[in-house]
Amino acid sequence: MGLASTAVSSYLVERRTVADLHAWRGWLPWEGLDPDLHREYSGPERGLGARYSWSGNRRAGRGTMEVVGDAADQVDVAVTFEKPFRSTATSTFLFVPADGARTEVVWRMTGEQRGIAALLGRVVPMDRILGGDLEKGLTRLGVAARP
Repeated sequence: MGLASTAVSSYLVERRTVADLHAWRGWLPWEGLDPDLHREYSGPERGLGARYSWSGNRRAGRGTMEVVGDAADQVDVAVTFEKPFRSTATSTFLFVPADGARTEVVWRMTGEQRGIAALLGRVVPMDRILGGDLEKGLTRLGVAARP
């Protein structure tokens, strides 16, 4: 019994949903646009350098995502859209401590529009195009993150 009382053991158990692009199928708001969507994963399983490519119908388009920043309070994902419009964006997920053991997740998407996408953006603001999708994704992420 004396030996057990002097033993020291440390551990860390962690689960990360946002930095694991494989898990995005469970909460990404655009899932289901193409039931035959082709997906390909490369790089590490999760975290910095993890990559995801998709190719689908006209609604789903084609592009890639790569985790370019992976910290305890923030994950940054570089997004390259190839179809239907060529553009790049950064999806940033901020993890903000909230009441008690809760964490508020903020999903921010920034980018530049060129060509026809820029013209469309002058008529219909990106917040109107993407805002509802981000809210839907955050709701699904909240469900997926619950134990």
